[in-house]
Amino acid sequence: MRYLLDTHAVIWYLDESLRLPTRTETVIDNSVNRVYVSSVSLWEIAIKTNLGKLKLNATFDEFLGKVRNSECEILQIKDEYLKRLSVLPSVHKDPFDRLLVSTAIVENLTLITADDNIRKYGVQWIW
Repeated sequence: MRYLLDTHAVIWYLDESLRLPTRTETVIDNSVNRVYVSSVSLWEIAIKTNLGKLKLNATFDEFLGKVRNSECEILQIKDEYLKRLSVLPSVHKDPFDRLLVSTAIVENLTLITADDNIRKYGVQWIW
């Protein structure tokens, strides 16, 4: 299976937070699965840490290193994601989450998220 981590899932996974359900962590750790982190999530984390809205257990540079050293693959934004985003219904106002949804739709990925608003798009998800 192929999965896309929502921003909070990336943070909680790499910080080994108890907020991430064990069954979800098991899916991420399963070497049979391919797990992706969107550059959108990294952008969101960088912005929110800079604004003081998000505290990491490391500097952003250290966190980015953890992402790059993990088994997760980083997805860069593609034109197809933006095209899909441009016709996505306005169910969710968060621009980062909307781009994650469009990425998951275009790439046929299952989103790993606890966000109920994202689930309203009918995208495949687990938590």
